[in-house]
Amino acid sequence: MAECSSSTQCGKFAACTGCSSAPSAGESVSVTKARLSTIQMTLKNIRNILFVMSGKGGVGKSAVTVNLAVALANRGLRVGILDVDMHGPSVPSLLGLDTHLTAKDEETLTPVYYQDAIAVVSMDSFLTDRDTAIIWRGPKKTAAIQQFIGAVAWGNLDVLLIDSPPGTGDEHLAVLQAIPAAQCVMVTTPQEISLADVRKALHFLEKIHANLLGLVENMSGLSCPHCGGDIDLFSSGGGEALAKARNVPFLGRIPIDPAMLAAANNRCPLVGIPGNFPAKIAFQHVAAEIAARLGI
Repeated sequence: MAECSSSTQCGKFAACTGCSSAPSAGESVSVTKARLSTIQMTLKNIRNILFVMSGKGGVGKSAVTVNLAVALANRGLRVGILDVDMHGPSVPSLLGLDTHLTAKDEETLTPVYYQDAIAVVSMDSFLTDRDTAIIWRGPKKTAAIQQFIGAVAWGNLDVLLIDSPPGTGDEHLAVLQAIPAAQCVMVTTPQEISLADVRKALHFLEKIHANLLGLVENMSGLSCPHCGGDIDLFSSGGGEALAKARNVPFLGRIPIDPAMLAAANNRCPLVGIPGNFPAKIAFQHVAAEIAARLGI
């Protein structure tokens, strides 16, 4: 099989015939003017867009997205979540949503709602069998994400949080090209193995001139369930130190909390559960910091 060409040449060679990722005739890999116009019309009633990302996988980015969304909604804000992680969408599971997306009309999708309060759109909500793998190349993912953004009846929102996959790939470019005004929230854990990838992600944002709202340090120490004390199980403070070194706003720390595991296994965000859990309180503080920085 011939080696696949770079994305700028995708679909231009004989070997591309039949490839599901090749753009259709006349379609560009980047945002077309017509699609950009549709996206702008769709998003005109959304006051703030947060693009939640991480350099490293496994840092709890989706859990951060979901719990921040619930914390912001609990402040009386109108909130939505767009899950653009095509290959590992977890937002519906974290929210306990099993409903499939429906079409409002031939060109518009209606979001699924969490407790009638948070509008949610995820690739997972399209799948009849959620164990099915999505095997798409970059251009097809880009087109799908841009359609998600531009073909959803979001309505009036104060904040739309976009949950992305790890790294700095096609999904990130697709969103930030389509929504240059989006504010990025970087999630990391305190360990160097995560921080090393976050430095690359910060460089990526600098190169494409994207906006950075700030950095969240997740899994920052362990909150002991017995005495309530802090234990540096996997260290803490690394994300805050990186933010200070790079002159990046630091939004706060979220500790490891056994209640998070129980909430995830029960398919419910921790912030939505009654009780003064350390991680829940931390999410509320981070949400308050974000709201203050956005002026909402």
